[in-house]
Amino acid sequence: MAKINVVSKILEANDRMASDNRKLFAEKGLFVINLMSSPGAGKTTVIENTIRALAGSVRIGVIEGDIQGTSDAERIGALGAPVVQINTGGACHLDANMIRETLPSLPISELDLLIIENVGNLVCPAEFDVGEDSKAMLLSITEGEDKPLKYPLMFQESRVLLINKMDLAPYLDVDMEKIRKDSLSLNPALKIFEISAKKGDGMYGWTDWLTEKARDKGRKKM
Repeated sequence: MAKINVVSKILEANDRMASDNRKLFAEKGLFVINLMSSPGAGKTTVIENTIRALAGSVRIGVIEGDIQGTSDAERIGALGAPVVQINTGGACHLDANMIRETLPSLPISELDLLIIENVGNLVCPAEFDVGEDSKAMLLSITEGEDKPLKYPLMFQESRVLLINKMDLAPYLDVDMEKIRKDSLSLNPALKIFEISAKKGDGMYGWTDWLTEKARDKGRKKM
């Protein structure tokens, strides 16, 4: 029972901080996406192409979460987007306090959209609210069709599922219909976009959705 109480207190403290983050984002009219996936699914490439596609129309900032290293932040910075790196030093997820501590390093009053690239992991990131408006799940088809039922919380907590590396579909024995069916059985409201981040195919559905959400949030600025 003691361990359960400790975990409960950690999550309660995180939720309080997430609520504070959410209020700040509302005051700024800033739409915030928490992008989650396993390592190597293509999160950084998706973010790069999103920045390119929305350049001049949506002002984007990025928080990069990794256990170690700065290579992803360097890729984003090369595109001219404001970016901050969080190295967790071993933790498998970002939490609300980590996000709060990075915000003074970003020009959040000048942004429309903040993308948080969470640590590559199919379990922990889904459990922690960081104050985002929406969680988005990125699944590479190279991971196989079994992932929705093996890692259900990621799909249940997300509002968007990006199915990436569709350009590889002709070369893989993967059941796309099962991915769609199982994902929607876990979350009937899930919005699904099939994309190839590397080639840019299918990205416009995703970027149009982001643009609409960012503009709606801006109109509701407190």
